[in-house]
Parts: sequence; structure tokens; C-alpha cells
Amino acid sequence: MPSIDVCFSPELLPLYDLKGKIAVAVDVLRATSSMVTALAHGVSHIAPVSDLQECLAFREKGYLVAAERDGIKADGFDFGNSPFHYREGVEGKRLAITTTNGTQAIRLSRAADEVLVGAFVNVGAVARYVRAKGKDVVVVCAGWKGLFNLEDTLFAGALAERLQADFHLNHDATLAAYHLYQTAKTDLLGFLSKSSHVQRLERLHILPDIEFCLQEDVYQLVPVLQGDVLVPAELG
Repeated sequence: MPSIDVCFSPELLPLYDLKGKIAVAVDVLRATSSMVTALAHGVSHIAPVSDLQECLAFREKGYLVAAERDGIKADGFDFGNSPFHYREGVEGKRLAITTTNGTQAIRLSRAADEVLVGAFVNVGAVARYVRAKGKDVVVVCAGWKGLFNLEDTLFAGALAERLQADFHLNHDATLAAYHLYQTAKTDLLGFLSKSSHVQRLERLHILPDIEFCLQEDVYQLVPVLQGDVLVPAELG
């Protein structure tokens, strides 16, 4: 039986052997939620990149470009990091995006056999996809600038709950995430109300973004990294 493990920060990835495993990169608030939303609304593929200038250069290739730093849309870019930016007018477009935490988690997970993008909005689809693959899974939490955060850990717990019948939950990090989710799942927003990143985003007056990103199973789509870009996975 395969297992599911949780890496609480990309800074801890050197301690994990990703070879032969599936990495699920998650940045609930808000990068991976936005990426899932963009692909669900017709973006053909997404290039996750590390820095602002690299991202901006994609405009010359005909891409839409999106960037966020410290929760705020970067100057000179088409979009920021809100899922609501990607619900209209993006069908058939290509997107390059860089964010404070999420794009780094994706790029640092490339040693895995497959890199998926997860969020609450597609947690059920991610669970079905990895169950069908039958490989060990490592959830790579983006955290905040290398530090632990609650919302990505709660996603890991939600995924563990969906997989518990078919996967071992025998890693301490997985058990911690699972039990944390059991405590929080009836009121995720209330549980996270005092968390650092929710308070940070509330100061930016984007509570609707937070509420949207904490909804489960909005989309039945799993972004998978193919080469340097994210595309919708083929779901059987």
C-alpha cells in the first residue's frame, strides 16, 4: 500500500526523497487555487516561473503574465494572484505566473516522478488521480517564505482523509495534518481567522478570495507539470 507524507515547507525538501513519488504542490492562499481556476476556465497552459523579470519576458512570446509579491499584484503585469482574475476572458490563452511561495514549491518539487498542483478547490480530483496512480505521495506545502503555515497543512490533512482507505498515513507529519483537519473542517474560515496569512490578506481587503479558496471540490481538474508548464491531467 502506498503512503502519503507531508513536507511542511519547501525549505525541508532536501530531507525528502521524491524519486518514484508524486509531489502535490499546494499554496491554498492563493497561487495554486488561482492556477486550478485558470485552467478550469480555459487557459491552455501555465508556466510557473521564479522571478519577476523572467515572468515579464513571457509577454513577448504572447503570454498573459501574472505576478504577486507579499499578497499584492506586481506593477506592470496583467494579473495578480486572485482566482477571480481568471474566470473570464482567458480561454485559449497561455499564462506565465510568479508568486511569493507557490511557484517556488512547484519548481522545487521537480525531482518527483510527477508534480501536481493541489488546492481545496480540486482536492477530490487530486485524490482520485493519485489513487489511480498507486504511488507514494508527498504533499509539498508552499508555506510563507520558508515558514510553516496552517492553510496548506490543512489541505494536506484533507487529502489524507480522502486517501486513508488506500494509503498509509504512517508519517508523523501526515498524522498531524490529518488530525488538524479533523478539528478544522467544519469551519475552515473560522479556524484560520487568526492565522498569519489570512490576517495578512484581510488587511488587503480580499476576504472573498479567502472564502473562495477554502471551498472544496469546485473543479474536477488536476494540473500536472509537463516539461516546464502546467496542463490539465488526463483523468480516467
